[in-house]
Amino acid sequence: MAEDAPLDYYELLQLSPNAETETISRTYRLLAQRYHPDNQVTGNEKRFRELHDAYAVLSDPERRAKYDVAYQLHRQDRWRLVAAGGQSEDDFAIEHIFRLTMLEALYTKRRTDPGAPSLYPGELETMLGRPREHLEFTIWYLLQRKFMARDDQSRLVITADGVDHLEENYRSNVNRRRLTAADDPKTQP
Repeated sequence: MAEDAPLDYYELLQLSPNAETETISRTYRLLAQRYHPDNQVTGNEKRFRELHDAYAVLSDPERRAKYDVAYQLHRQDRWRLVAAGGQSEDDFAIEHIFRLTMLEALYTKRRTDPGAPSLYPGELETMLGRPREHLEFTIWYLLQRKFMARDDQSRLVITADGVDHLEENYRSNVNRRRLTAADDPKTQP
């Protein structure tokens, strides 16, 4: 299964993941006849190639075993996202706070060091205590909204729009962090 747009070979061949090799062959032959480019009525070259690729993988026990591992991981990821839907409201609030915190770091850097007002993503990673993978969505969003920009060395710098946004939302962010700290048992005396 490709990373960018995985094809579900079982769905493509209209099979259960538990299908036996004989069933895979029979189904492939039937669908291959239907979608073969020489078929004037239902031929579809792209679909035929996809079916052939699916059959090549699922009919080879070693390749099928590798595919099944990736297939199961993909299905688990998909269900994990669905299961996390109940927490999405909390995730939205956390992401909003995190965006403002990132803007605060860039704001402080610009204010205290106007000659070098930018930070590398790795520096933000260290400062904010979050791995780069967790920063990517936030960086993308802030760049798209033009609240920050990249300089010639791919460092991040806050923009005037970012400063305005931060100043409009600063009080609510400080209050949220205080509430979060008050709820955290580690910060209690």
